[in-house]
Amino acid sequence: ASKRDYYEVLGVEKSASADELKKAFRQKARQYHPDQNKAADAEANFKEVNEAYQVLSDADKRAAYDRFGHAGVGGAGGPGFDPFGGMGNGDIFSTIFDAFVGQGARGQGGPRGSTGIRGNDLRYHLEIAFEEAIFGVEREISFKRLEECPTCHGSGAEPGHDPIKCPKCNGQGEVRVRAPLFNMLTVMTCDECNGTGKKISVPCHDCRGQSRKPTQRTLNVKIPAGVDEASQIRLRGEGEGGARGGGAGDLYVTLDITPHKRFQRAGNDIYLELPLNLAQATLGTELHVPTVDGDETLAIPAGTQHGAEFRIRGKGVPALRGGLRGDQVVVARVQVPSRLTTRQRELMEQLAAEFGDEVDTDDGGLLGKIGGKLRDIFS
Repeated sequence: ASKRDYYEVLGVEKSASADELKKAFRQKARQYHPDQNKAADAEANFKEVNEAYQVLSDADKRAAYDRFGHAGVGGAGGPGFDPFGGMGNGDIFSTIFDAFVGQGARGQGGPRGSTGIRGNDLRYHLEIAFEEAIFGVEREISFKRLEECPTCHGSGAEPGHDPIKCPKCNGQGEVRVRAPLFNMLTVMTCDECNGTGKKISVPCHDCRGQSRKPTQRTLNVKIPAGVDEASQIRLRGEGEGGARGGGAGDLYVTLDITPHKRFQRAGNDIYLELPLNLAQATLGTELHVPTVDGDETLAIPAGTQHGAEFRIRGKGVPALRGGLRGDQVVVARVQVPSRLTTRQRELMEQLAAEFGDEVDTDDGGLLGKIGGKLRDIFS
């Protein structure tokens, strides 16, 4: 049978770069590797992919192939063909075995000799008041986390019984496994010691050989001024302790802010709805309005319409990373009375008769007509 075009085998264009070739090779190698693909033709396809990559990844062989086809590469794939010829062990392990074994083949401990396992990150939800989010606060929190066992100091072994060298990997943390296909060796994390190179003969009675144990942790958290809902504070090294010398994880404190009864936040501004009766809105007035810093006097001008906004500068939320504070925005909510006294109704009827059916669009003229009467009604 005629051999397929190598570019077709890898599924790339003839102009593919070296990185594109390597990426395509890894995908195909993972797809067809016999350990993961049990199809009858998986092994044949795997060999074909390796053969194509061996030729196209070599600049000289690729040039000869582009010019003369399969004949230009000396009958690659024939008897005695080495699909990994010209590739060092490092190239082999960084391409083929990363493709189908995964980059964790050497274990969570990372490169050889690094056997510690980093602790997990933790998350803590902290509820604070509206004002605490604006001005900042310091709060004490308490939680459980895994910490290094104080009895064995993280070794997992009973004091006086030091860990022994792992007999399977001879203390290397890695074992070499010969793959039946192509008679090749690959390096895998030792499953006997999980890559530590040591075995615990007598587990620590305190942590039962786990090297860590649950411990209650209490600390103070400083909440900066200006934080918002769902803000996170990262406390490095306050997560779970690492195993066997690994670094500690981090603690993420997520903030839940209790809503305020009157204030609402929008960015760095604080909004407040201010109820006004008809007389106050029409004639104008001065009122004391609440802010997060205490009451402020606000002048309401005559003829204030429903929904009008007034700003009190610098009474909002401080910028989280420093800078000026936002404003407090007071929104007028003009309320129409639903119940009137007998006198108020009589006066309203007189006012209605005086207005007639005409609607004056000139606010100043309207106020001039009804100012005195409204003062009598609502004073």
